Amino acid sequence: MATIALSVASTSFAQKPFSRSSASLRRSWRSYLFCFSSSSFRPVFGNFSSPVPSIVLPPAVGQSFVRAGALAVLTASLCLVDPALAFKGGGPYGAEVTRGQDLTGKDFSSKSLVKQDFKTSILRQANFRGAKLVGASFFDADLTGADLSDADLRGADLSLANIAKANLSNANLEGALTTGNTSFRGSIIKGADFTDVPLREDQREYLCKVADGVNPTTGNATRETLLCN
Repeated sequence: MATIALSVASTSFAQKPFSRSSASLRRSWRSYLFCFSSSSFRPVFGNFSSPVPSIVLPPAVGQSFVRAGALAVLTASLCLVDPALAFKGGGPYGAEVTRGQDLTGKDFSSKSLVKQDFKTSILRQANFRGAKLVGASFFDADLTGADLSDADLRGADLSLANIAKANLSNANLEGALTTGNTSFRGSIIKGADFTDVPLREDQREYLCKVADGVNPTTGNATRETLLCN
C-alpha cells in the first residue's frame, strides 16, 4: 500500500522559519497522516517525537491540507454502503454484490429487485416480503426459512435452489424455473400461484398435499395452478 505523509506543524513552529533539520523534526507535533490504497481510505492520527520522513508545511498551507483531508474523510464515509442493500434500483453497486454472498437474515422487503442476481448466495431467513423479483436469479441459492410472501417471482430462476421451510404465501411464481433439485419441503404455499412452473412429478405431488388458498393478485387457486387432481 502506497502511503503519503502530510505533517502539519503545531503552533510551536508558527513563528519559526521553514526547516527540515533533524533537530526541528525531533520536536513533538500533531501529525495528520492520510493513508491511501486501492481498496480503502482511512485517516490515522498520532503524536510523533522521533524523526519521520515527512515534509513540514507552514501553518497556512497545512490548514488547507487538513480541510481537504476532512472533506475526503466525509466523502469516503458516505460511500460506505451495506453490500446487502447495494442492489439495482436501490444502491450504487452492480448485481455482483448480491451474487455468491452470505446475506443471511437481510431485509429486502418491498424492494424492486427486477432481474437481480442472487446466484449461489446464502439467503437463509432473508426477508423478501412484497419484493418485486421478476426475472431474478436464485440459481443454486439457499433460501431456507426465507420470507417470500406476497413477492412477485414471475419468471424467476429457482433452479437447484433450496426453498425449504420458506414462506411463499400469496407469492406469484408464474413462469418461474424450478429445474433440477429445487426443494420446497416444509414451505408454506397458501395462495401461491404456480402457473406454468415446470415441476417434477414428485415436486408436484408434494406441493399438492399442502396446497390451499387463492392468490389475491391473479385470482388463481393454488391447487389449480399446480394441476392437482
